[in-house]
Amino acid sequence: MRIMLITDAWDPQVNGVVRTMKRIIAETEAMGHVWEIVHPGAGFMTMPLPTYPEIKLGLWGRPLISTIFHEFEPDAVHIATEGTLGMAGRAVCLTEKHPFSTAYHTRFPEYVSARLPVPVSWGYAFVRWFHKYSGKVMVATPSLMKELEDHGFNNLVAWSRGVDTDTFSPSKRVPDGAPGDPFAGLARPIFLNVGRVAVEKNIESFAELSLPGTKVIVGDGPQLEELKRKYKDVVFLGARFGDDLAACYAGADVFVFPSLTDTFGLVVLEAMAAGTPVAAYDATGPRDVIPGSGAGTITPLDGDLAKGAVDCLTLSRETARAHAETYSWRSCAEVFLENLQPLPPPQRRRFWHKIRIRRRKVKPEALPPPDISSGA
Repeated sequence: MRIMLITDAWDPQVNGVVRTMKRIIAETEAMGHVWEIVHPGAGFMTMPLPTYPEIKLGLWGRPLISTIFHEFEPDAVHIATEGTLGMAGRAVCLTEKHPFSTAYHTRFPEYVSARLPVPVSWGYAFVRWFHKYSGKVMVATPSLMKELEDHGFNNLVAWSRGVDTDTFSPSKRVPDGAPGDPFAGLARPIFLNVGRVAVEKNIESFAELSLPGTKVIVGDGPQLEELKRKYKDVVFLGARFGDDLAACYAGADVFVFPSLTDTFGLVVLEAMAAGTPVAAYDATGPRDVIPGSGAGTITPLDGDLAKGAVDCLTLSRETARAHAETYSWRSCAEVFLENLQPLPPPQRRRFWHKIRIRRRKVKPEALPPPDISSGA
C-alpha cells in the first residue's frame, strides 16, 4: 500500500509517537509498503507550542496537505496526532471523502489541563470530535480502551507496542567503573527514569522519593532546569541515545516510571528488555504490562512508589528480559496494517480517476475510463 502519515510529532522530538511510528515505518517498508510522511518540518510555517517551545506547531497546513494528498494518491491515510496538522489532514480526508484511521497516543485532555487552565472535560469533548469519523481509533492497551469507551468513544481497536530487544539488552551493561559506565562513581542501587522531562510525566514525584543509593534522570524537556535547581540529590544525565541510552537501562538496578498520563510507556518495555525490573503506579500502560509478569511492581495511585521500587531489587533480571521478548515490533506492525482504512481496490481506481478529472477541469470524455480489471 501507499500510506500517508500525518503527524504533528516528528524529528527532532523524541517521544513515544515518533519512536513508535519510525519503527512501524521501518517494519512495513521491509514488507514492501510505501510511505509519505507529513510533519511540521515538511515545508510548513511553524510556531513554538506555548509552554513547550521544543515542539513546533504546523500552521495553515491544509493547502499543502491537500497538495501532497493529491500528488501521492495514498491507498490509506493515518493521522497520528490531534494537533494542527492532524486537524488539517482530517479536514482534507473528510472533504475528499477518503477514509482514514487515527491513534490515541497521548492523553491529550490531561496533557492540556496540566499546562493550561482548561477543564479536562473540554479536552475530551475535543478528542471525541476529532476521532468521531475515524474508521478505526488505535489504542495501546485494554484499560485505556475501557476508559475511552466510558468517555463516549467508538470505533476503538487494540494496537499494542513492541520493543527492540537487540538495542535494549542486558549485554549493554557496562561493568561498574569501566570505561563507558554511565553511573561511574554513583552509589548503588541506581534507580533510573528515562523520558521527556515535562510536568505531565510526573517526574517530580520520582525526584521526591526517599530511596537508597542514587536517583538518576535521563532525558531533556521544559522542566529539566527547574528540577535540577530543586533536587540536588538527583543526578541528571541529559538526553542519551543509542548504545549510551541502552547502557543506562542495562546498568540501572530499578527503573521507576511515575507517569500517570502515558497511554503505554515504551520506556517500560525498553527497561525490561535490558533486564531491569520496573516500578510503576497502577496507571494505564503499566497495569496492562506488569501484573503477573514478575518483571516489576505496581503501586496503587495513593500508595508508596518508593516501596515498590525497593521491592524490585529482589526481582529477577532474567524474568524481566524474558517478558520483554514477548513484545514484537513485527506483530505490532502487522496489527497496524490490519487497522488501516484503505479504500477497497475497485473503489480506489474510481476514486482517484474522479479526482484527477476534477483537478484537471476537463470533461470525463477527455480521459480514458479507469481500468479496474486488475483490481489494483
